[in-house]
Amino acid sequence: IQRFKLQGEDFRGERYANHSHELKGNNDILVITRPDVIEDIHMQYLNGGADIIETNTFNGTTISQADYELQDPDEVFLINKSAAELAKKATAAYMAAHPGELKFVAGAVGPTNKTLSVSPSVENPAMRGITYDEVVDAYYGQLQGLYAGGVDLFLVETIFDTLNAKAAVYALEKFFADMGVRIPVFISGTIVDNSGRTLSGQTNEAFWNSISHAKPMAVGLNCALGATDMKKYIANLSACADCFVFCYPNAGLPNAMGGYDQKGHEMAEEIRPFCEENLVNAIGGCCGSTPEHIAAVAAMASAYPPRPLHSVEPLMRISGLEPLNYQPNAADMRSTFLNLGERCNVAGSIMFKKAVINNDYDTALSIALKQVQQGAHVLDINMDDGLIDGVAAMTKFVNLCIADPEISRVPFMIDSSKFHIVEAGLKCAQGKCIVNSISLKEGEAKFKEQATIVKNHGASVVVMAFDETGQAAGCDDKVSMCCRAYRILVEEVGFNPQDIIFDPNILTVGTGMAEHNNYAVDFIQATSEIK
Repeated sequence: IQRFKLQGEDFRGERYANHSHELKGNNDILVITRPDVIEDIHMQYLNGGADIIETNTFNGTTISQADYELQDPDEVFLINKSAAELAKKATAAYMAAHPGELKFVAGAVGPTNKTLSVSPSVENPAMRGITYDEVVDAYYGQLQGLYAGGVDLFLVETIFDTLNAKAAVYALEKFFADMGVRIPVFISGTIVDNSGRTLSGQTNEAFWNSISHAKPMAVGLNCALGATDMKKYIANLSACADCFVFCYPNAGLPNAMGGYDQKGHEMAEEIRPFCEENLVNAIGGCCGSTPEHIAAVAAMASAYPPRPLHSVEPLMRISGLEPLNYQPNAADMRSTFLNLGERCNVAGSIMFKKAVINNDYDTALSIALKQVQQGAHVLDINMDDGLIDGVAAMTKFVNLCIADPEISRVPFMIDSSKFHIVEAGLKCAQGKCIVNSISLKEGEAKFKEQATIVKNHGASVVVMAFDETGQAAGCDDKVSMCCRAYRILVEEVGFNPQDIIFDPNILTVGTGMAEHNNYAVDFIQATSEIK
């Protein structure tokens, strides 16, 4: 677009001639005001050898368009629909002129200009500039326009904050359910520097654990770094992901003026090791990559076979800033015992409870930090108390924990008997959490509803041995209730079996009452049978 040296009137066109706000630089609206320019660019990339072109909708949400006072949902829908139609027109024209070749349009879903995991205020780390629900709604509106315009797939890209990506995935799942359709999804993260982490602090394997519930056709990395610096992170992603893997790096690093000096053949040579080592299934270019760059990359890559798909070991894979892939050692279970820190549970620590009631979150955070430092693998957070506003307390405390890199490196267990409080916690955590808990107590319909929400947030789940008849006491009841829940979760909801954790209820032991005498034995036997 920059090569066309467009002026203010190009961005206004007829539709926005009298718009109140400056529009120059709002590249997305060029699909309406200068469609000839965008179509020309699409054709250049197609002629250069691109198999997939993106819609010109990187900022096509109500959130990003608010910078130009174009956040009206109808305007945003028009931008996305027009962009998709324009890209599809280009691919149709190319395929008509080149019979036998297939070209596809990816609906570009950018990260927005807001972050859900980082506070805009140094003084208030619990503050957020936008809510999770607002981001979901913005993405949903964009998806509607892109799908109406006929995109072949959705590309959630340039993810610097995994919670934004999880909101996009949540919007996708809602969109697919509402529309009764499902098209391929690609997800692309961004490593901001040689620390190998996103801007919000996650490693790329933790990022994969957080978004793998979307079951994307492909996952990858783009932007920020040149190919050479990105290679080791793509190698790591290629090893842990069981789907296709792609990469579209920048044309090297920017110069002092913000431009890119790397030539097409130079970029192709930097990318060649990705192909030689079978790390990727698709390769492309981000910032600074012109049609000439794509042509050079396509010519180079054509000589190599794509990365073969591989399976990954079936494990429970959760995450904070870092991944936790739980691999029990059957020969020595004690050596792989997971330590769950329960002192950030108002029922598990009177000190924590008093701190929350008194709004003393510095003390509450110190309790969380101490547990992590003393070896907690997962941090349980529970705010269920009559004197506490559970949603507000859960939201504030999880946001504060996210802001502390030492605390947030471990996964969280979002713990509440009130499901709306569970949801509040899930909407704050970029990592893959564990939900504690759901059960069949209120019947199958409610169980499936809650399980679907948990799955769409990408969390693992604790399932209690509890159904419409009450809490399971005997061994047979514990096993049958857990079997029933497992079948519903896996066969009807589509849960990953590794994300299911059963709580067979240990109940009261040693009371002296005859009816309680076998509770401990029943628990042990049921646990063995369930495993």
